[in-house]
Amino acid sequence: MDLHQLFKYRLTGANVFCEIPTENNLANSSWQTSPLKLEFSNSPYTPLSTQLECDNLSALSNTPDNQSSTETISAQPISPLEADSSYIKAGSIRENIQVRPDPLYATSRHNMQQTLRDIENVLMAPDADDATTSTKHEFEDTKPAQLMRQRSRTWSHESRQPLPGVVRPHFASGGYPTASYEFRPEKRQRELRDDRQHIVKGLLTKCAEALSEDRTEEFLKLVQEARGTVSINGEPIQRLGAYLLEGLVARHGNSGTNIYRALKCREPESKELLSYMKILYNICPYFKFGYMAANGAIAEALRSEDNIHIIDFQIAQGTQWITLIQALAARPGGPPHVRITGIDDPVSEYARGEGLEIVGNMLTSMSKEFNIPLEFTPLSVYATQVTEEMLKIRPGEAVAVNFTLQLHHTPDESVDVNNPRDGLLRMVKGLSPKVTTLVEQESHTNTTPFLMRFLETMDYYSAMFESIDANLPRDSKERISVEQHCLAKDIVNIIACEGKDRVERHELLGKWKSRLSMAGFKPYPLSSYVNSVIKKLLACYSDKYTLEEKDGAMLLGWNTRKLISASAWH
Repeated sequence: MDLHQLFKYRLTGANVFCEIPTENNLANSSWQTSPLKLEFSNSPYTPLSTQLECDNLSALSNTPDNQSSTETISAQPISPLEADSSYIKAGSIRENIQVRPDPLYATSRHNMQQTLRDIENVLMAPDADDATTSTKHEFEDTKPAQLMRQRSRTWSHESRQPLPGVVRPHFASGGYPTASYEFRPEKRQRELRDDRQHIVKGLLTKCAEALSEDRTEEFLKLVQEARGTVSINGEPIQRLGAYLLEGLVARHGNSGTNIYRALKCREPESKELLSYMKILYNICPYFKFGYMAANGAIAEALRSEDNIHIIDFQIAQGTQWITLIQALAARPGGPPHVRITGIDDPVSEYARGEGLEIVGNMLTSMSKEFNIPLEFTPLSVYATQVTEEMLKIRPGEAVAVNFTLQLHHTPDESVDVNNPRDGLLRMVKGLSPKVTTLVEQESHTNTTPFLMRFLETMDYYSAMFESIDANLPRDSKERISVEQHCLAKDIVNIIACEGKDRVERHELLGKWKSRLSMAGFKPYPLSSYVNSVIKKLLACYSDKYTLEEKDGAMLLGWNTRKLISASAWH
């Protein structure tokens, strides 16, 4: 099986990738779950809220490696200053079960089908090198993200102007400027947006500085001032600011640890959480990028193997492997025998709604449907508890190990003197895998001091919130829920927690390279053909997404900010 065949299935085989969903194409998908009903309520003033009914808090706090980004609890509105109970309902940004989409971000199925046909024609060309010569203009007519950005976005707090094409600013004194002070709407809106960003970022930075220097009275005054500038319904920096501010308040009240532990105490409303994860999965290419890069490297490294063993250290729903399995089943010489060992911590069962058995059932159905011999072994343990004996490597198996948005949850030497992060990498290297894939957030929040970590978090998530704006309007309840349940928990954990309870410990690609090299790995450069395919994927979204090749790895970004890195090792 070559890469052309893999990405034929990646883009078209399961209606998973590079297709902005509609009611019809999701309804006809063979691998979707049962339709899930989305229920939304009016958002409270504070972005973080929950119910503190937890009988097993102390037990969970002692659970080994109790760090997962897939948990959530039900929520009730509270005061934003009640730091000890300012919690959110949230989950891992990795889950991707199909659900019925909202028409706000659905686009024309006909246009998208045309895009898919164009992409497939390029990918299935006889010479793989030709794929890199296609230019972006081939897809300009079918960019759903650009269509979404054309949707009118009006603000309730801004008065409508009587003259078309002209904005007349209203002074605080109540008067209007003369005609010589009239501006074009686009320029004026850009100026207002830049002013708001400057004000919000400045206030939040002052809050963080005061907190880091123990200037309590000043901090509390700045918090009150900052609350008037942030909103979960505002611009990206205002929405992000609401969650950053809650993290600062929780840190001041020494309640960050209690918040994160309490989030693990109750079984989350899994169907609701998965619906939010699916929305995020569809409106942004972050997960698709990671899955395509990892699967492309695995397909290339194992293209001539007859016995394949894939070890996934956070299998979640298992949907990353759907298109790879389809491509393997279509090998001209017949399909290989495939084993998949799916590892996921016990708490993630709540986000799935069931145990790993649901993943096994899905893979069994695929085995029968595509006539490919496939075994599934579930391991419901934390990554640091996995041993070589548990994996039961068989003679003659070609092993592939996958770390997708998972390894940063494993503590390193700054948290545990035993350095479980590097220990896990050494254990994996001992398996002699043909390829090991790594997908991680391109951010440095692991060992940096608090103030620098706060500024890094604000910069990183500012870009991510802006990218969400490209497809979901400001007044969308779905957007509010996605940000609250899929992103806010991680933000609060980075800002409010320390020690073992701060589990969101991201590192830059350069640091990951050092760790993998020290464990004995060597780079396995990602194919330029995979790069070209991912560029076609990004053409389905916004032209503000960027893709950079760096030393055999790939980095996905928004404007100038790098957000996700993908690399392969052997």
